[in-house]
Amino acid sequence: MKSAYDIILKPVISEAAIENMQQKKYTFKVASDANKIEIKKAVEEIFKVEVDKVTTISVKSKPKRMGYHKGSTSEWKKAIVKLTPASKTIEFFDSLM
Repeated sequence: MKSAYDIILKPVISEAAIENMQQKKYTFKVASDANKIEIKKAVEEIFKVEVDKVTTISVKSKPKRMGYHKGSTSEWKKAIVKLTPASKTIEFFDSLM
């Protein structure tokens, strides 16, 4: 059995993610084999909030070049978690707004 910290890897901080925080939507990088139910339970356990909806996106790799060398970025999974209106906000993200 995975722990909640094995499922939620790190928060994603970008312009789009910060704009979604006003609607109580938070973005996380998650384990690629995690499903929506596991992500919901992990966020509720770690941050002590009530989750309304989870949306997952598989981010594909992109080709990158550094001079002569060619490569690509790694593939990863992103989860956008929407909290219930009655739930409190996640304190970690409050300092970013």
